[in-house]
Amino acid sequence: MELNSIKPADGAKHAKRRVGRGIGSGLGKTAGRGHKGQKSRSGGYHKVGFEGGQMPLQRRLPKRGFKSQTIKFNAEITLSTLDRLGLPEIDLLALKSAGLVGDLIRVVKVVKSGEITKAVKLTGIGATAGAKAAIEAAGGSVA
Repeated sequence: MELNSIKPADGAKHAKRRVGRGIGSGLGKTAGRGHKGQKSRSGGYHKVGFEGGQMPLQRRLPKRGFKSQTIKFNAEITLSTLDRLGLPEIDLLALKSAGLVGDLIRVVKVVKSGEITKAVKLTGIGATAGAKAAIEAAGGSVA
């Protein structure tokens, strides 16, 4: 087999339908569009959701709800989770590698839930006032 002898399988390719090219083609005169009406005219069709002038469904229904995109990239982590992690220095990369936050997370904040006994140093991670006080009381720091 050579590159110049490759051809598609039988029936895989078929000729394009040439409309409006005489009666012999079977699609002459009206070119398969029928007689009269909006769909037969050139440029005459409607946009998606158009209901002939009636108020479309997407405009009849009330607008409801909102999903914040910022939730996708922010995460919270508790003091007890930090305690279980057992690392002396914790940053965003360490939390991602431990599987505690997702790969898309950009901002992490420590909240005061549970207790922390080990001294940890947080870098690039935020903390609430209560969580910061608890970390510093255990001998750690928040940078």
